[in-house]
Amino acid sequence: MHPGPRSGLAAVSAALLAMSRHLEVRDVLKTIVASARELLDAQYAALGVPDDHGGFAQFVVDGVSDAQWKAIGPLPRQHGILAAMLREGRPVRLGDVREDPRFEGWPDAHPELADFLGLPVRDGDEILGALFLANKNCPRPQGGCGFTAEDEDLLGILAQHAAIALTNARLYERSRELTIAEERSRLAHELHDAVSQKLFSLRLTAQAATALVDRDPARAKDELHQVAALAAEAADELRAAVVELRPAALDEDGLLATLRTQIQVLDRAHTARVTFTGHGLRALPAAQEEALLRVAQEALHNALRHSGADNVHVDVARRGRGAVLRITDDGRGFDPTAVRRAGRHLGLVSMRDRADGAGGTLTVESAPGKGTAIEMEVPGG
Repeated sequence: MHPGPRSGLAAVSAALLAMSRHLEVRDVLKTIVASARELLDAQYAALGVPDDHGGFAQFVVDGVSDAQWKAIGPLPRQHGILAAMLREGRPVRLGDVREDPRFEGWPDAHPELADFLGLPVRDGDEILGALFLANKNCPRPQGGCGFTAEDEDLLGILAQHAAIALTNARLYERSRELTIAEERSRLAHELHDAVSQKLFSLRLTAQAATALVDRDPARAKDELHQVAALAAEAADELRAAVVELRPAALDEDGLLATLRTQIQVLDRAHTARVTFTGHGLRALPAAQEEALLRVAQEALHNALRHSGADNVHVDVARRGRGAVLRITDDGRGFDPTAVRRAGRHLGLVSMRDRADGAGGTLTVESAPGKGTAIEMEVPGG
């Protein structure tokens, strides 16, 4: 077996550990193909996850530049040898893929592939995807394949662990979806309760004003002022809930852009001035970015609804390989020790839980009449 740049048990162990380290499906797929290409010393590696419509839901390659991949065009369909692997669930090792009767060609910009090794990635009877490599970096035997039976065995081990890593990543993403759904449901219930209560008070106050308008105009005027105040509070409840219920576009826009957009909306919706600064931040693991966003939302909710602040500022900055989030306000403040005894008041317990879950820390600085500063720090990935 021609040794690649890394070989042996240590290299296999490193590849398997790298797979298990990632939680996002896309990151797992990238790690699988990069590990396979390096361990088997091939020019190209790819992994396709099929959809239910004859194509691929995801298709990840290694050894092809971004420019080359763009020139190749749209994702491949399930045809030829890829379709055979997905349908039959058997390994395929070929001296020249172009001479196989199942070969159906490829786009003009596609690199030329010769010797080929492919395996299905399966979980029990379910085939999760097709993993394959091409163009072994070694002298090829006359009319034969550079990939050996030992390569096939090694790729089989990777494929088995890839199935585990891919299944775990799918479960993780599903659990995140459920958590977000539960969060949205909770917010919807809170919105319903808060706005219903405000509207009920609004109706009673309007009825009282109607009854008083003839016999006590001064009191009726006071009641109408109360109607206006209640209506403004109900509108604030609705605006705040709309912002919280809107799905965070972390995957598409990143943490800084998502926070900046939400804070702009809050600044327009509230009388307090809400500002944001963010700089020098590197991309963080998705779980950490989501934790930072949720803590920022909770702290903003507290500052805008309970503190009476005129100014609220959010800052996100790089700290080492990680990041630090700081939310400050000039509101009435509180005694953090008293709040701690009061349990979940102001959401501090849930904020600390989120910080702990992301491997970070949360600190709260406040005193009556002195405003509040909440800081969360998370390590890098």
